[in-house]
Amino acid sequence: MTQRRYLQVDVFAERAGAGNPLAVVLDCEGLDDATMQAIARWTRLPETTFVFAPPAPEASYGVRIFSPRREVPFAGHPSVGTAHAVLEAGLTVPRDGLLWQQGVAGLLPLSVTGEGAQRSIAVRTPRARVIETTTAADPRLRHALRGLALANAPIALVDGGRRWWLVALRDEAAVRSAHPFWGAISSLAKNSDSMGVFVYARADAGNDYELAVRAFVGAPAQFEDAASGAANATLAAWLASQGVLPGREGRYRVSQGREVGYDAVLELNVDADGEVWSGGHVVTVIRGMLDW
Repeated sequence: MTQRRYLQVDVFAERAGAGNPLAVVLDCEGLDDATMQAIARWTRLPETTFVFAPPAPEASYGVRIFSPRREVPFAGHPSVGTAHAVLEAGLTVPRDGLLWQQGVAGLLPLSVTGEGAQRSIAVRTPRARVIETTTAADPRLRHALRGLALANAPIALVDGGRRWWLVALRDEAAVRSAHPFWGAISSLAKNSDSMGVFVYARADAGNDYELAVRAFVGAPAQFEDAASGAANATLAAWLASQGVLPGREGRYRVSQGREVGYDAVLELNVDADGEVWSGGHVVTVIRGMLDW
């Protein structure tokens, strides 16, 4: 029986239990696709990542990302959490403040600032593209958006590695009190080849974050995501294209997950080149060995 190092971490969190959980398996040479999928199904976490030796000279490490159902080309919280795990395990060190992750989505940089509990990691996400814009009068959206207090803003379907309907609500209270109609959101997700509906609003004055968001995943399962780096990066790209980024100099903080028992904080940055970086803090909760 082969033992492999195994961690469970909490991503976009400064304390255990606040962020989005992730399993990370190190030393994965020799694992085939079926075995990785079986392990990811067994962990029953949103995603499990598998770390390999660098597949190219410019890469810091290789990674594969699996949900319990399928392999995922890119996701934000698994990328950030895996970077934290390989640093903690001493598998690599940043070069000029960057790690380079090689995965299905290609070679992606991750910025690393600070050390220990103060360390923050952000992944430069794939370039987002606007598929279409529409309004709440669109018959495809009418049932999925039922009961939401909408803002006077266009609704956009945007692809940033994963495709989301981005919907602005009137204020933070409208985000916090939203009740999703899961059947309609699931139908919308399947019919538009999207993840579902991502709602957002400016935060109330006095908070230490600029946006409040919620991610209603409609397919392949129905659930509310505790913290989504990719969805928030997609939203950042959309807001930048509209000239309505919150915060200062392209940087802002996002609150997500409170409605499902979490309290994640994500840090977004749209740099001078228009690239979106999505990240935050990571906490290791479990360190051990996997016998498989």
